[in-house]
Amino acid sequence: MSAPLVLSFDLDDTLWPIAPVMLAAEDALWSWLQAQHPQVMREHSAATVRDLRAQVALEYPDRSHDMTFLRHCVIMKMFGKDQAAQRHADAAFEIFYAERNRVRLYDDAHAALLRLRRRYRLFALSNGNADLERCGIGELFDGHITAIAAGAAKPDERIFRHLLETAGVEATQVLHIGDDPRADVHGAMAAGMQAIWLNRDARPWPEELGPPPRTISTLAEIV
Repeated sequence: MSAPLVLSFDLDDTLWPIAPVMLAAEDALWSWLQAQHPQVMREHSAATVRDLRAQVALEYPDRSHDMTFLRHCVIMKMFGKDQAAQRHADAAFEIFYAERNRVRLYDDAHAALLRLRRRYRLFALSNGNADLERCGIGELFDGHITAIAAGAAKPDERIFRHLLETAGVEATQVLHIGDDPRADVHGAMAAGMQAIWLNRDARPWPEELGPPPRTISTLAEIV
């Protein structure tokens, strides 16, 4: 493995656990809707919202990479033909999004990023819609490549190419670190980058992807 110039990091389940974040965001949204728009909650349940999500996915297959757009569309549909649906949906999404960005980093993450940025340029490369500034770590990164901005989600080569164009480097000069074998590791390597698999919980590597690259269990192991 040659020495990289740029390190790129996945976010969800790499720098912070995403499940508790999303549960809290959903709870905040439902509580707000119950308090501000009880009629909407009387008309919807977890099952109807799942149906709306499936409907939105079918209506906008070209926006499958845009989590913000899809979430907002679902909320809009929950308000039906209410003349103020757009305004209500904007307010509801902000409740959800504020909580979605209230993340708690893994214990090893902040110290590792501080140490690594003294030697490398750091970029975030994520399929999700986290806001680094709201998350409190914007100053640690030189840039944030999102699926929304790239028009494609990992493992699509376009998002990795967008990183290369933004950073102004060659593929071999980037080392990508992430938790997902396919989206992060296989995707980065298919784009010509170096990759490290962050496997915090001793999951098995998918055999169909061939032998795994270098594997670590904490970000502190990156040297």
